Amino acid sequence: MSMIQDNILRLKDNISLICCRLGRNPDEITLVAVTKYVDIERIKEALNLGISDLGENKVQEGLKKYQGSEFQPPKITRHMIGHLQTNKVKSTLEVFDFIQSVDSFRLAQEIDKQSLKLDKKTRILVQVNTSGEEQKFGVPRGNAYSLVEKIIDLKNVQLQGLMTIAPWTEDKIIIRDCFKRLSELREKISNQLCRDEHAEMKFLSMGMSDDYEIALEQGSNMIRIGRAVFS
Repeated sequence: MSMIQDNILRLKDNISLICCRLGRNPDEITLVAVTKYVDIERIKEALNLGISDLGENKVQEGLKKYQGSEFQPPKITRHMIGHLQTNKVKSTLEVFDFIQSVDSFRLAQEIDKQSLKLDKKTRILVQVNTSGEEQKFGVPRGNAYSLVEKIIDLKNVQLQGLMTIAPWTEDKIIIRDCFKRLSELREKISNQLCRDEHAEMKFLSMGMSDDYEIALEQGSNMIRIGRAVFS
């Protein structure tokens, strides 16, 4: 058994155990394998082992890695999970199917504009800075509701939920609070704004290799895992 195969089996077993304890269905959890610093051969191995969602932090890395026929939808979904500048949107849409890091209306408008040119609807998540850290990207939590309110009127983006990144800390209380805030925000937006498939709170993307258990406890159904898959 290869290292990647062993990692994936262990990760899926852990997810199943956590979900069993929480009374959740592990099949409802989307595992996005983050390929930052990972070469193409190891990515292909992960695909052969059943991984169907891939994530990258940088547009150029996605352009280098995800162009082959084995990376194409609908079999594979390619997620842009890093900070995105408006001038990179056009090239981003050439290779990514799902943008998780929308944190401004200007960026959403540009995605809408470029999606129209490509005659497609681009799936997006709104990234929320739930920790309040100045160095972190994401719309401030207090502004997230009004941002979603504007985005839902765009015709060529399909809002599918929210995303956040917890602080880099061993303090589980701090991590849990950040995830809980996003979960509560999702509930509010879902109840008050998003009522159809064009704009819905389908995904709560939170949790990485070190904190996905806490994220699942707080309702995450999309986890972004790099090291625990490839290292």
